[in-house]
Amino acid sequence: MSDMRRREFITLLGGAAAWPVAARAQQQGKIPRIGIIDDAPMWNAFRQGLRELGYLEGQNIAFEYRTADGVPERLAEAATDLVHRPVDIIATYGTPSSIAAKAATTTIPIVMIGVGDVLRTGLVQSFAHPGGNITGYTSLNPEVARKKLQLFKEIVPALSRVALLWNPDNASNRLYAEEIRPAASTLGMTLTVVPVRRADELDGALTAMMRERPDGLIITGDALHQLHIGRIINFLATNRLPGLFQQRENVVAGGLMSYGPSLPDLFRRAAGYVHRILQGTRPADLPVEQPTKFELVINLKTATALGLEVSLQLQQLADEVIE
Repeated sequence: MSDMRRREFITLLGGAAAWPVAARAQQQGKIPRIGIIDDAPMWNAFRQGLRELGYLEGQNIAFEYRTADGVPERLAEAATDLVHRPVDIIATYGTPSSIAAKAATTTIPIVMIGVGDVLRTGLVQSFAHPGGNITGYTSLNPEVARKKLQLFKEIVPALSRVALLWNPDNASNRLYAEEIRPAASTLGMTLTVVPVRRADELDGALTAMMRERPDGLIITGDALHQLHIGRIINFLATNRLPGLFQQRENVVAGGLMSYGPSLPDLFRRAAGYVHRILQGTRPADLPVEQPTKFELVINLKTATALGLEVSLQLQQLADEVIE
């Protein structure tokens, strides 16, 4: 057997019955199933990461999708449904869906992605030793809030009144608000919080926000808000209001700028944790990891439409400039 064929053979073994969970699944006449709640384009990096590890959908891995639209009650139903399916691993994005999955099962492994305060929410016992059946990747870093606002003000020099779109049902959003408020105060800005728990509250909340005459809006990575990000971006464009986003994809879609952890990087790394769990590693033995890659992305076309000038220095600092 040639070296190439040997590598291909080993890869195929690695993607099938060589792993304990996969072996058990195949003994039951099925392939390992990964449960995902509220699928969206950001999950593409997760699926790509699995493909790079030798997992081919329909051959040695399958996905089960459930939709909850970020609503707490529906998240609980979606997680319970996946447990009853059952799936072999549940992958979650954000704090609310991770909490729902943890409440639904103490035995099925959970890999969480982009979660905020994993300790105060009780998701894990510690970063180094999460315990139980859950591990993954957090997205928050206490030093990021001030940096975000500084970059926002560089592009929007008149920034003095800033609004924060947040979901009070998202524990990570509460922590984010706690971090942003003192950072804004230190920089001489006032902060207005705009709560949106459900999709049907979004338009009214944004319209009411404009009565406060904000100079800019900060958008988090909340799963509910991300499901309706097109509406948010359109509102900002219509009202000529600069937006600071957490995700690169939002800037590609027309938002002004983003600064934060690279979500594609977190999703790809999470695929590695799924791989290790399928090989037999317990979630309790996989430490919760913090983001290591942060990105600044600027949309010059949006800046021009808003009458904003982005300095050459800031363009050179950015990881990506969209023209």
